[in-house]
Amino acid sequence: MTDYAIYDVFTGTALAGNPLAVVFGADHYSDAQMQAIAREFNLSETVFVLTPENPAHSARLRIFTTARELPFAGHPTVGAAIAVAGRRLGGEVPANGMDMVQMLEEAIGPVRCAVRISPDGAGFAEFDLPRLSRQLEAEIAPADIGVALGLDPHEIGFENHRVSLWSAGVPFVLVPVHDLAAAAKAECSAAEWERVAPMGDGHLAFAYVYCRGGVNHTSSFHARMFAPGDGMPEDPATGSAAAALSGAIHHFDGLTEGNHALVIEQGVEMGRPSLIHLHIDCAGTEVSHVRIGGKAVRVAEGKLLV
Repeated sequence: MTDYAIYDVFTGTALAGNPLAVVFGADHYSDAQMQAIAREFNLSETVFVLTPENPAHSARLRIFTTARELPFAGHPTVGAAIAVAGRRLGGEVPANGMDMVQMLEEAIGPVRCAVRISPDGAGFAEFDLPRLSRQLEAEIAPADIGVALGLDPHEIGFENHRVSLWSAGVPFVLVPVHDLAAAAKAECSAAEWERVAPMGDGHLAFAYVYCRGGVNHTSSFHARMFAPGDGMPEDPATGSAAAALSGAIHHFDGLTEGNHALVIEQGVEMGRPSLIHLHIDCAGTEVSHVRIGGKAVRVAEGKLLV
């Protein structure tokens, strides 16, 4: 029997955010078994915690959607970091909380995470991007993207933000829209998206719709993510998309030297509001460092009998 837990990630409130299955002690599972277990949980992602290859590291992670393995993803990194830290403490959390630093091995490379475990049960984790966002070459027709997402041409784009393809390990077509109403209107046709979406890093890019502001007054951007080809009609919180967006924000907004602290809200239209913290550090005119963080809360636990 193998222990597992379900966490709601990028939220401090149960039954909000993005649910994640965390399977502990998963060294004995084959690739096929991990994929089958991910399909069984039927969540956007399931993360398997294995013994690290480097004994100085905290854990090795393998991340699966219901359709395939991912080299990197944000909400599994945040959720697994908090889950691994909580197990290490064995539930004995000091009254003032506990801070720790973890190094997690993912297919994309080592990922450094700072974790804070709170006695109220919600944790917070922030990780350094293992790979900075970069723009990928692609021929993208905004009109075709609009048809696939049910958006009119005048609703796409704001200020100097334009449709573009970016990746920090997972590729996304970033689709800026005029306002919250346009974002709420978006609906992704799986057939149309497969027809018009470009490839990036060897995979069909996902759709990430965003605009400035948000329902929450602290939000810098409001976002929605669609990945119908991976069994996700819509995802309530996507750290890898926020990672990709960091490059576009720097490119289109011309960020200046220093730290830029942003908050991205997602999942509002799904009734699972999420808040993703994004920090972009610039040295001169270039991005030098990016961090993504958020809360997570455990909502269930159990044992796999396979």
